[in-house]
Parts: sequence; structure tokens; C-alpha cells
Amino acid sequence: MTGRWKGKRVAVLMGGVSREREISLRTGSAISAALRRQGCEVVDIDVGWGAELVGALDRAKPEVALIALHGKFGEDGCVQGLLEMMRIPYTGGGVMASSVGMDKIVCKMVARELGVPCLPEEVFDAERNEPGPFAASLRMEMPVIVKPSREGSTINMTIVREARELSPAIEKAMESDSRVLVEKFVQGRELTVGLINGEALPVLEIAPKSGFYDYASKYTKGMTEYIVPARIGEPLAVELQRLSRRIYREIECEGTARVDFIAPSDDEAYFLEINTIPGMTELSLVPKAAAHVGIGFDEICLRLLDNARLKVNV
Repeated sequence: MTGRWKGKRVAVLMGGVSREREISLRTGSAISAALRRQGCEVVDIDVGWGAELVGALDRAKPEVALIALHGKFGEDGCVQGLLEMMRIPYTGGGVMASSVGMDKIVCKMVARELGVPCLPEEVFDAERNEPGPFAASLRMEMPVIVKPSREGSTINMTIVREARELSPAIEKAMESDSRVLVEKFVQGRELTVGLINGEALPVLEIAPKSGFYDYASKYTKGMTEYIVPARIGEPLAVELQRLSRRIYREIECEGTARVDFIAPSDDEAYFLEINTIPGMTELSLVPKAAAHVGIGFDEICLRLLDNARLKVNV
């Protein structure tokens, strides 16, 4: 192994308390195995609530932490803040990048300010709205897609094709978050751009056999075809890489990330979301795109680790 963390004890944080726990365990196990193959001293930590994590870190005494958590209390800035307080360098973005990236509503506001094309949306806030009256007053034509603002893996997300389906879809999304994004739904190619330490990888096309890249399509073998490079023209591919780098840089991402788009035609695409800790099994999207340009899975893990640091100076 080479790099600044050579010979140091690495804690791989995985599991967590979110609905994406099982996916995180797969990600963490794959990364942990890769780092061991490369000669690292690795301690796996199955992350629980805050005090449990503090205790586990105190016992393990890592010199650096690699965060392989997905969803709430792992990808949203909470664990990043705890590691800052404990002065343990860690991978990925800091508190701001993580919290902005996790919140689809806030991230779309930032993306729009940066000039990144976004689909129209309206925001439901349970503190101010009721599902029924909100649905009745919606000015957007069907179909729409209803998403919890702070949730991952398409959990509690619904495509709504008729107005009568909207209120139940909002109530379903509220099982994950009090703030709900109601976004115009368009058919098109689902595209994603992976980034490693700010470098954009080739655009990857996601072709789910069901027509919608939902939880089952993501995590059931054979239900989705992945095509890299995507079947789009070079100008659009270059533009999506440029936009992805810009969002990554402006919200201060670090390490690996993935930016998702939908392209209804050959010359237009809209930003959907950014994942600041994307899945990292050998079958995940960032490793697939990286493999296309000759970057192996172990190499991604080493690059991710090499960039670990504290983001808040004292």
C-alpha cells in the first residue's frame, strides 16, 4: 500500500441505523476487503446510535475513518460532525456537503442557482401543509414523482399518474421525511456520472427492465442493464460531466460521489440528485464506470482513503 495513510489503522464505518443499513453493510464489507487486500490494517465498525459509535471508536482507536454509510445519520452530516468533534480524519465530504447532498429540495435549489437544468417541482412541508388540500391545489400536470426530501434508494418514492393518487403518495413519503418533493416526471434515459476526488468518470446509462429504477431494480441481480458509455452524443456527455463536477465542487464534496440525471431527448437532461456516499460494491455504478477507464475497485478504495482529512480547522 502507498499513500499518506500507509501503516495507519483504518476504521470502516458501515451498517448504521437508516433504512439503507443492509446496502451499507454490503458497501462496507466490499471496501474493507479491498483495503485488506492492499495491506491496510482495518477495523470494521457496525455503526449504531451516537454514544455506541463513540464507544466503538474509543475502543478501536483508528487513525482515520472511511465512511461507508448510506442514508440518515451516516450520509447526511451527522457522523461527519461527530468525527470532526473526535478529531478523527474521515473520507468524503464534510458536514455541509453531506447535509446538502442528502436533502433533495435544498440540493435542487443550489443546482438551479448554478445554472444546472432542473425539472419543475413543488414542496410539501408537513409543518405547513396537509396532504389532501396540498394535492387539490397542485398546479403541476400529471405525471409527477413524489420523493421524501431526505431519504435514499428510492425508498417511499412513488410515480403518480392520476391526481387521486397524489395524497396517498405524499403520506407514504412522509414515512421518511416531513418535507416532500413533488417533481414533474418525465420519461427518458436515466444517466449517472460518477466522480472520484473530483474527476468525472464516463456517463453510465441505467436501463431498468421494469421501466423505473426503484429499490428492486437497484438491488436485484438481472433486473437492470448498465451501459457505459451511455448511448448519448458526445456533447451531452461532456456537458453532464461538466455539470457534475460543478455541483460536486460547489457543495464541497470530496472522495466518491454520483450525480444522477434524466434525459428525455438526445440534447437535454435534468439534474435529479447527488449521492455523496454512493454504493461501493464491485457491482455498484461508480466502480462500473471506473472500470471502463481502467480504474479497479481496490484502486478506488485507496484513492478514497488517501483523500481522508478533517475539514474543520481549529
